[in-house]
Amino acid sequence: MKRIDSLSGIRYYMDKYGIHPRKKWGQNFLVDGNILRKIAHLCNPGCEKLLVEIGPGLGGLTRELTGISKGVLAIEIDFGLREALAESLQGLNNIHLLFADILQIELEEELRKAFGEEDISGYKVCANIPYNITTPIIFKLLETCPQMESATLMMQKEVAGRILASPGSKEYGLLTLTTAYYAEVEYLMPVSRNCFYPRPEVDSSVIQLRPIKGKRVQVKDLSNFKKLLRVSFQKRRKTILNICVDLFSAEKAEIHSILNSIGIDPKSRPENLAIEQFARISDTLVMRRFGNDI
Repeated sequence: MKRIDSLSGIRYYMDKYGIHPRKKWGQNFLVDGNILRKIAHLCNPGCEKLLVEIGPGLGGLTRELTGISKGVLAIEIDFGLREALAESLQGLNNIHLLFADILQIELEEELRKAFGEEDISGYKVCANIPYNITTPIIFKLLETCPQMESATLMMQKEVAGRILASPGSKEYGLLTLTTAYYAEVEYLMPVSRNCFYPRPEVDSSVIQLRPIKGKRVQVKDLSNFKKLLRVSFQKRRKTILNICVDLFSAEKAEIHSILNSIGIDPKSRPENLAIEQFARISDTLVMRRFGNDI
């Protein structure tokens, strides 16, 4: 069995099994063994938890994860990698491979089935996720995986910057606030584009999401709160006053007065408002005027 933590190892499997990296699935394979080991240990410094890996590729990170966990459920969308993975992961007993689209499955149910355990609380996720589905994967993990303890995710540097952005910056937006509602976010490390084959056009970053029990802010109506966030950043050059006037079909003077009464400058733009301020706006305007009608 050829090791897969180097460029020569990756090329061996690609040549042997006729593998051509598919851009639509973000197939850029890590070829730096030190980076693989570092990410694995950042994901799960102990060995008592189950792990989920999204997109194992040729199995480089997977092998590292199996050595530091109770078991790994590796979910791969590309069925064409099955033979290469069968060889690269041979000899490992605590690995379960599932060929499926992560966005189309019930992740926690699949984890229970894979290891025959009802109690999966505290499992962790590790993934190198492609740009075009970064946001859907993050939202799926945070909104539908209540037993997850953390998600250690490698993604394009620019996307990580949007998640970690502060109010007032151009990167600050819907992804920032939605992630912040559900989780604490920590920047872990940079990963150079030179650590991948094929070499991508941009560098990557590794971040960790840790779901907040009870959520960062309490809102009276989550769907209305999310709609306020979504509409605000669709119209981010408008003031919050004009956004709320449009959203609630209300008189400008009335909205102006309400915003002032809760300490929100009506001239503020969405990128200058913190999540707590959006929660205050949502609760106050929904409860005082339209209930659940927006």
